[in-house]
Amino acid sequence: MFIIGITGGIGSGKTTVSALLAEAGLAVISADRISHSVTGAGGSAISELEAVLGSDDNDVTGALKRKLTAELVFADKQALKELNRIVHRHVLEQISAELNLLREKKVQAAVLDVPIPVRQGFLDRCDVVYTVWADDDIRLLRLSQRGLSGSEARQRIAVQMTREEYLALSTGELVNNGTVEELRLQVEELMERELKPRGIRYKSLLSSKV
Repeated sequence: MFIIGITGGIGSGKTTVSALLAEAGLAVISADRISHSVTGAGGSAISELEAVLGSDDNDVTGALKRKLTAELVFADKQALKELNRIVHRHVLEQISAELNLLREKKVQAAVLDVPIPVRQGFLDRCDVVYTVWADDDIRLLRLSQRGLSGSEARQRIAVQMTREEYLALSTGELVNNGTVEELRLQVEELMERELKPRGIRYKSLLSSKV
């Protein structure tokens, strides 16, 4: 099974890229989706997170209080590192399980949508890795549209990897400073470059069919 890794900083548009790849018929495994699952009510990571953050950071259902936790960890790099360590382990275990299911189904290609390109469990599983990036002013605008204040958005961007750090680990880059249609064209080119030569079939995102 050929695996495409999609990564990028917050507000860059990696989720949109993954949605386009899903539209083309590829199986997508989202680390964000799994993260919400393992930190949700009854999630496998809750007990370990309580030990680090305290039970006050969990709501009455036993789910992680995401906003309060985000305010804590994005202001404290050490707290963020510890939170990521715990959640990543649970997320990567679930990714392994989902990849195994896809292999059993003889799926030709899959997409791993992971915000932080960790080496073990992501980079070592992907055949190619593409970073989705956007300029900071555009990312800040997108985050404000999600309800974050300017200071909250800048704080989250500041603790994440730089563009250069992402690109050092990547096969290529998708620049998402424009419209969704412009991004759609870049994703189509990615599939033509990576999937078509390998004989992996997909649904074209443009007018022609592959």
